[in-house]
Amino acid sequence: MATRQLRVTAISVNADIGALADNLTRIGQALASAAGAQLIVLPELCTSGYVFRDREEACRLALRADDPRLTALAAHLSSGSVAVIGFCEAAGDRLFNSALVLDDGGVLGCYRKSHLWGTEHEIFTRGDQAGAVFDTPIGRLGVAICYDNEFPELPRKLALSGADVLALPVNWPLVSRPSGEYPPETIQAMAAARSSRLATVIADRCGVERGVAWTAGTAVISADGWIVGTPNRDNRADAVLDLHQDKAIGPHNDLFADRRPDLYGDIVVPQADHHNQKRGIRV
Repeated sequence: MATRQLRVTAISVNADIGALADNLTRIGQALASAAGAQLIVLPELCTSGYVFRDREEACRLALRADDPRLTALAAHLSSGSVAVIGFCEAAGDRLFNSALVLDDGGVLGCYRKSHLWGTEHEIFTRGDQAGAVFDTPIGRLGVAICYDNEFPELPRKLALSGADVLALPVNWPLVSRPSGEYPPETIQAMAAARSSRLATVIADRCGVERGVAWTAGTAVISADGWIVGTPNRDNRADAVLDLHQDKAIGPHNDLFADRRPDLYGDIVVPQADHHNQKRGIRV
């Protein structure tokens, strides 16, 4: 089975909400500290913080994708490295919960979160892609954000589109769980990785922001669905991933060739969506 290896790092960079300049400095330091990693993933909205008081506060902390304060972060990357950074994106009069993809030469792309959690719809407009795949120096990089990964169709679509690895910036609120169990979001990510043999690099927050405790779920998950990297004392998870170029599982089966979309294609048929209308989803 053809494989290649990729050195990855996920860093739990914590944002001080409202302290944009300090957050950007902290992000630059985190990127510089990860020299040697080919893929570096940072959390969702790590330039701004997550728990906004209102849309006006989010607007004050938003950046355009081409803002020099963001693009300057590329200078902290080693040659051949790629970083994925969650940020609050300003685009005209709209805001997006976005992830910027950078290498040492500058911006490679930007993905806008398409599945909004909780009251995010009061601030952000939904993105119009089910994740995104970018051609990068490290291969074809899939990107999704947090709640996106709760929909199994999305990581599967990225894998079918040729993603070699999935970068997943998140802000997972802490929920109660039985003693000894993984967070439910981690279990979901492990299952999604295994079902498409798509290695996944997750960067989560830790600590508390305005009364919201974070899960501290930063992890690296192999294409077989196992956790192979967890945070060290510096809140950084490092691992070397084997990226599978095919989807065979033994001599007789292939996760993609064995699919039967004719039997379950109806799961993607849109349903009546009065709920979104009630919530005032921004489109």
